[in-house]
Amino acid sequence: MNAIDAILNRITMYRVVLYYLGALIAVAVGLAFFGILPYSPAAILFSAGLFIAACSIIDRIGARLFSSEPGADSAVITGLILVLIVNPVMPTDLAGIGIILAISTWAIASKYIIAWHKKQVFNPAAFGVVVSALIFSQGATWWVGNLYLAPFVIAGGLLIVRKIERFDVVIAFAVAALATIAFTSLPDSLSALWNTLAHSSFLFLALVMLTEPSTLPPSRSLRILYGILAGVLFAPAVHILSYYFTPETALLAANLFSFIVSPKGKHVLTLASRTQLADGTYEFVFTPERRFAFTAGQYLEWTLPGANNDSRGNRRYFTIASAPEEATVRLGVKFYQPMSTFKQELLALKKGDTISAGQLAGDFTLPRDENKKLAFIAGGIGITPFRSMVGNMAATGKARDTVLLYGANTERDIAYKDFFDSARERLGLKVVYAAADKATLPNVVKGRIDERMITSQVPDYADRTFYISGPRGMVTSFTDALRALGLPSSQIKTDYFPGFA
Repeated sequence: MNAIDAILNRITMYRVVLYYLGALIAVAVGLAFFGILPYSPAAILFSAGLFIAACSIIDRIGARLFSSEPGADSAVITGLILVLIVNPVMPTDLAGIGIILAISTWAIASKYIIAWHKKQVFNPAAFGVVVSALIFSQGATWWVGNLYLAPFVIAGGLLIVRKIERFDVVIAFAVAALATIAFTSLPDSLSALWNTLAHSSFLFLALVMLTEPSTLPPSRSLRILYGILAGVLFAPAVHILSYYFTPETALLAANLFSFIVSPKGKHVLTLASRTQLADGTYEFVFTPERRFAFTAGQYLEWTLPGANNDSRGNRRYFTIASAPEEATVRLGVKFYQPMSTFKQELLALKKGDTISAGQLAGDFTLPRDENKKLAFIAGGIGITPFRSMVGNMAATGKARDTVLLYGANTERDIAYKDFFDSARERLGLKVVYAAADKATLPNVVKGRIDERMITSQVPDYADRTFYISGPRGMVTSFTDALRALGLPSSQIKTDYFPGFA
């Protein structure tokens, strides 16, 4: 898995989904060519081209009309999803072409029209097919849900879920759906469960559509409730009065729940300043158009206009480095070579330029119990959530018994050193910087953070809750090390870190 993670960490979440859906359609075309699927390969390819073109064009029109930034990747992803859940049509099927164009229009329009402060409410593909079913009595057939495609759906879907680290919602959905189906199908539960797994929308909905980040709740507990709700409503026998839910309406109901419990809207932020923190690391300070509430340690999805010129797209997830009490929003970013178009554009921002951010989420937050002893382990730019947490402690005057171990390749790579040195004086924070090559600065030790350093610098480690933030490989390594020291999972919290793309 380390090799797979290394690849995933260098591809944005949206591109992982896009490549996966494209590969799944290619597999479907191959199976259709050999007569394994009851569709014409030409029909699948024609429908794919039509859906992608229609969704992309409508997305650009919607973005212009509503003064928003078009989501090129998300529009194509919506088109590819629709290809796999709506029956393919041939170029001679004018009625079918009309339905494809209508579904595409309603799907993409929902992102702009049914939105709150530019935050979409519903999964676009699900919304498009629901409206089509209501008007034309022809919606989704979920032809992707068949036994021949199931291995490919599972393999690629699990990569997506691993990339975005949302196994919680998938497991909650699966358990709720299968349990409800089994209970409502007695005494034929086994037959019903087999049909669900091998011949339904279950796998594709759970692994691809349910996990769309823009419609997920912000915290783990809410995501679990979201998955349970979608799972219960997914069961074919579940109904309200005379209305029986379909997979797509079950998803829309869960989307509505997520919207109700999630932060609303996107934010436009104006660059106030940019400062170099360390080698290749810069801090961007933004002024938001309006104040918004967040919890120290949470992250946002950031979108840059005009940064969509390479294969990695114009959106990234970054942790908020500022404390919630600050009037400005701080963003600490490490720039690796070669730089993506997004980071080139970000580094080129001038004072007064704007960036948009939304989808506030994250459970990597301080415990409610202020008496808990804490230990922070950061690698590289993984220091940003701790900058937010310590800033929160300073702003509220609520110091906690905390040790920070911060590892970097060189002393020049240490970011926010002045800030944490100040916090050591003001809050009693114990700070240990570890540089792999050499140590000449105060409080910097030579070497890498390992079990020996943890036990020597944090002798009461068994009494502390550890927070680990950094690249996935580092987080996994320290998690294993702490477990080897006897710490239970309840005392280890890890940060969602989207990689270097």
